[in-house]
Amino acid sequence: MTPVRWAILGPGQIAESFAAGLHATRSGSLAAVGSSDPARARAFADRYGAEHAGGYDDVIGHPGIDAVYVSTVHPAHRALVEAALRAGRAVLCEKPLTTSEAETRQLFAVAADAGVPLVEAYKNRFSPFARMLDDIVATGEIGAARRLSASFGFRAEERTGRLFDPALAGGALLDVGGYPLSLAVQVAAAAGIAPDELRIAEARGDIGPTGVDEHATAVVAAGDFEAHIETSIRAALPRSAKLIGSSGTLRLPDAWGSRTASAEHLLIETGGGPQTRIAAVVHPFAAEADAVAALLAGGRVEADEMPGSHSVAVARLLDDWAAALHRG
Repeated sequence: MTPVRWAILGPGQIAESFAAGLHATRSGSLAAVGSSDPARARAFADRYGAEHAGGYDDVIGHPGIDAVYVSTVHPAHRALVEAALRAGRAVLCEKPLTTSEAETRQLFAVAADAGVPLVEAYKNRFSPFARMLDDIVATGEIGAARRLSASFGFRAEERTGRLFDPALAGGALLDVGGYPLSLAVQVAAAAGIAPDELRIAEARGDIGPTGVDEHATAVVAAGDFEAHIETSIRAALPRSAKLIGSSGTLRLPDAWGSRTASAEHLLIETGGGPQTRIAAVVHPFAAEADAVAALLAGGRVEADEMPGSHSVAVARLLDDWAAALHRG
């Protein structure tokens, strides 16, 4: 695979995981780090062996860069992604790509015009486990997909910081709610349901004293398929998922994996008795980086693992879910 020289924009905690993951790629190396604080960028670059460090514009325009990983706070994503795309850089952006459907659509239009890849970094989408799940649903091993149940949540001890600040797009939905929502879009697509058919059928939740959503549930539906999803920053929720089909059930004990290892196994329950299926484990951040490298090598702009239509659908459903919660 052709070597890819990466820049990180936003040297925070999750960027540490991406920088470590680059060592496990088939193609990637860290060449530059950008931050609103150039001194912070320099310290991160020294820690991970990147030659160049500076402000965002300086790094985006640096000639020794092929691709950019954006891991700033949510509201900063749109401007940085657009600048990188217009500079001809491939972009891998942490979820959520933007804070609205309209901005998400705009960025994919910019990427198409520029002819460079844009990929939203839902790390669980880039693993052999995800491909195994797709195959089981698409081939009808458990019949037609009927009901998905999935959750992702944790307890934040204090109502402080980014998570609880509306100006920084805080709240459960944009932090971790996208994971079960993205899984619903993935399963529906594997079952032959177009992402734009999915709708928020029910939504409930709690808006906290700082004005952000702290706990929420939703039912996402299209035709005979429903996804019952839950997210929280006030309670630890199961990291599992279950898919009931017309002739069997899939159980995903660990639906999301970790920052260093993708999910490994699922259970299929049909008339023939339960079976365990095992998938190869990969470093999820390395898998994301290699997916972008494959797009560059093949002259393509959208990743099969997380197509633009899926990102747009997730953004639309997040918008609708949030609107329903704030209406009460």
